[in-house]
Amino acid sequence: MLPHQIDTLISARWVVTVDHHNNVLNDHSVAISQGKIVAILPTADAQKAFEAKEHIQLPGHALMPGLINLHTHSAMNLLRGFADDLALMTWLNDHIWPAEKKHVGEQFVYDGTLLAAAESLKGGVTTLNDMYFFPAPTAQAMIDAQIRAAVSVNVIEFPTQYAVDADDYLKKGLEAYNKFGDHPLLQFTMAPHAPYTISDNTFKRMLSLAEELDMQIHCHIHETRAEIEGSLKEHGVRPLERLAGLGLLNPRLIAVHMVHLTEDEMAQLAANGVHIAHNPSSNMKLASGICPVPALHDFGINVGIGTDGAASNNRIDMFTDMRTAALLAKVGTENPEVVPASKALEMATICGAKALGRDHEIGSIEVGKLADITAVDLSDLVCQPCFDPTSQLVYVAGREHVTNVWVNGNRVVANRELTTVDEKELLAKAQSWHDKLKA
Repeated sequence: MLPHQIDTLISARWVVTVDHHNNVLNDHSVAISQGKIVAILPTADAQKAFEAKEHIQLPGHALMPGLINLHTHSAMNLLRGFADDLALMTWLNDHIWPAEKKHVGEQFVYDGTLLAAAESLKGGVTTLNDMYFFPAPTAQAMIDAQIRAAVSVNVIEFPTQYAVDADDYLKKGLEAYNKFGDHPLLQFTMAPHAPYTISDNTFKRMLSLAEELDMQIHCHIHETRAEIEGSLKEHGVRPLERLAGLGLLNPRLIAVHMVHLTEDEMAQLAANGVHIAHNPSSNMKLASGICPVPALHDFGINVGIGTDGAASNNRIDMFTDMRTAALLAKVGTENPEVVPASKALEMATICGAKALGRDHEIGSIEVGKLADITAVDLSDLVCQPCFDPTSQLVYVAGREHVTNVWVNGNRVVANRELTTVDEKELLAKAQSWHDKLKA
C-alpha cells in the first residue's frame, strides 16, 4: 500500500495532547493536511504510513496545543512600560486614556497589534482574544502575522479618537465585522468595556447583536473593589447582579478578571455557563487582588488564562501567566494540590478554546482539529532531567524554549524565527512610536 500524501509530518519526543484523557504520547508524530490534523501515531508507523512534503523531526521536543490568550489589548504593546506601579483607575485616568486620546489611530493600532502578534507567536501563542479600538487595522495585522484572533466590536460610553458615542462604536465595529468576519483566522466578539463605562441600554443592544450574529461577549467585570463600590453607589447592586438583570449572564459571556466574588455569585456564574478569563500577572501588578480560581473550579466554571495588555502586565507571555496561575492558586488557598500542572495547561489551551466557542476546532491536539501547534525544546539544560513533560511545560519551560509554531498548519515560527513578520522593520516601528510617545 502506497503511503498517503500529506503536507506536514511533525515527529517529537512527546505529544502532549490536552485531550479528554490528557494523553502524553511518547515518540509520536502528528500528520497535517490542508490545515488539519489527520493522524497522530507512533513515529515508526507514521514514517511508513505517510509521505510528507515536509517532515520536521524534533527528538528533544514536546508538541503541545497552541496557547490561547483569552484576554489582551494587542495594540497596547506600544504602551509597554509607559506607566507602571499605579492603581488601576489612576493608571487609566491619568496616564493611559490621555495617551490614547493623543496618539491612538489606525496606524498605531496596526503597528501595535503586529508587535503583539509577533511576540505572541514567538511565545507559542496561536490565538489572541483581543479588545481594543479600530478593529479593521487590528484584523489586518492579525491576518498579516497569520495568527488566529478574536477581534472586538469594542464600545465605551465616552468619545475617543476612534468614535464619538455608542452608536458610532457599534457602527464602525460592525463595518469591520462585515469586511473581515469571514476570514478563516478571525472571529469577532461584542466587547462592552466594563459595567462602569457602559449603560444599561448599550448592554442590551450588544447582547441582542451578539445573539443575532452568534458572537461571544467580552467584558471586564469585578476587577477591583472600587468598581463594586461604585456600582453599589450608582446602581444599588453589585455589577454582576446588574448584568444578570440585563440578561448578560449566559454561555456567550467571557467575564474578564472576576477577582472579587461571593459564593452566591460563583453559583450564579456556574448555573448560567459563564466563562472567565483569569489574568494573574496583570491582577498582581495592579494590586487588584487574587481571582478565586480553585473555588471557581469547584463550582464547575470554565476558566481560561489571559495576559491582559502589555501596558499593565508588561509581557504578553502565556508561559509566565500559566505558571503564575498555578502558583497563585496554591499560595492563595495554602493548598499545593489545587491547579496542578495538567489543569494549568488546560486553562491556557482547551479552556480558552471553550470560552471562545471553538473547542471543537482548537485547544487540543486531536484528529480533525485545526493544526494550531507549538513545539517546545525540553532538551535544554534548564529543562533537564524531564520526568513529566506536562509539569515541565508549566513549571520549567518558558517562551524562550519555543522553536516552532503552526497556525492552520502553516509554520509561522521556524527554528525560533518568524516567517510572516519582518522583525527588523517591526523594531523600527516600535522605536518610532516610543519616540513619539515620549515626546
